[in-house]
Amino acid sequence: MASLADKAILSGADNRPLMLEKYMYDSWKSRMELYMLNHPHGRMILESVEHGPLIWPSVEVEGVT
Repeated sequence: MASLADKAILSGADNRPLMLEKYMYDSWKSRMELYMLNHPHGRMILESVEHGPLIWPSVEVEGVT
């Protein structure tokens, strides 16, 4: 009997992230990258996952932050 995770992987879940199965990590990783890249601002999402979120520096102008 197929588990819920197997059904999600087979159906190609295009409206939610894929479920991680330890024995399928490599294929899961490549599919997750494709999932992120196929969304608006996908490159920024992928870079945020790989390098951490973007933290804007505070700038002080005439003594005001």
